[in-house]
Amino acid sequence: MNLWKKLFGKWKKKQQEEVDYEEDWEEAEAEQSVDFTNREVREEYVRNCLAKMADAAKELENLTFEYNTVTSYLKDMEEIEALPEEEAEELRSCAKRVELLQNSRDDYMGRKRRMSDERFKQIERMLDEIEEGCKKLKEAEQYQDLIKKDLNRLEGEKHAYLYRKNELTGAIADTRGMAAICVTALGLCLALLLVLQFFLEMDTKAGYLITAGVAALAITLIYVKHTEAKRELQRVELSINKIILLQNRVKIRYVNNTNLLDYLYLKYKVTSAEELEKAWNLYDQEKEEREKCRRAELDLDYTQQELIKILRRYQVKDPAIWLHQTEAILDHKEMVEIRHGLIIRRQSLRRRMDYNKDVVAGGSQKDIKELVNRFPQYGKEILETVEKYEKSL
Repeated sequence: MNLWKKLFGKWKKKQQEEVDYEEDWEEAEAEQSVDFTNREVREEYVRNCLAKMADAAKELENLTFEYNTVTSYLKDMEEIEALPEEEAEELRSCAKRVELLQNSRDDYMGRKRRMSDERFKQIERMLDEIEEGCKKLKEAEQYQDLIKKDLNRLEGEKHAYLYRKNELTGAIADTRGMAAICVTALGLCLALLLVLQFFLEMDTKAGYLITAGVAALAITLIYVKHTEAKRELQRVELSINKIILLQNRVKIRYVNNTNLLDYLYLKYKVTSAEELEKAWNLYDQEKEEREKCRRAELDLDYTQQELIKILRRYQVKDPAIWLHQTEAILDHKEMVEIRHGLIIRRQSLRRRMDYNKDVVAGGSQKDIKELVNRFPQYGKEILETVEKYEKSL
């Protein structure tokens, strides 16, 4: 709803309140009973009347200014409605453009921002380097992923070698145990053969040969297995050392790349390259929309000035006010409603002016004259009080 309508609605509502207030004031004045034989009471009464007259004069001045302003608005309406059709069409065309541009501007101003002003300015400051920043961040993040994969692969290989090392360590321990068992078994066999040979006088040559052959074969196999396990264990330990060295190098790269990422994230105030790229795209969209809004503001300002020039050409005294009520220029019903509201407003002002002039100021002046007529012996004193009051203003 138009601002004028809201104000006119309030003025209509207040009219009856003002009338009731005036009647109550008059009743209160009529009910007063003053002892005019008392000098102080008499002087206070006169000063009170003079103060009411002064207040009424000040209020009347303000009301007169407002009354003249409203009258000027009504005259401007008459000038606009009295325009020939050709000039009226030019005015309506310009008012229509103003209204459309205002709506467009309001749409831009009312839309939800894609990013805050602070973020917009930050991206704007880094615009020359933001493309390179996106590239650096992507490369650093990709390199970070590769480093993590290398670390995971090396860690997996190290665990595999450690598992193999445990197996080989166990195998070496097993060969030692097997060797001890073979030696023990060889000793027992030899002892048995000696018993058979010397106590039972048996021929044990074949037994010695078989025992020696089996023992030699078993010890040879155990030795070979033990030696191979130790060699492989050395290779595994060497591989583990190489992996640890590689891990240390890769970890250094990881730390350096992580520091680089932290710096770039801090510099561009993002948490990923994707976020920076998204902010960049949002900036481009926001910049385009703000540029449209700026152009709309410029077009609106130019068209408003054009409308003011047209109105001034037709002797409209206050053309600026019509910038905010183009609906009235375009719609005759709207113009009628505004005029009706202004007429009601002027009537209200007229009543208030008459009240202050006739009731307040006139009544107070009448009261002073009646006081002089009733008490002529105090006439000079009353006039002196009036003069003193006027000099104090």
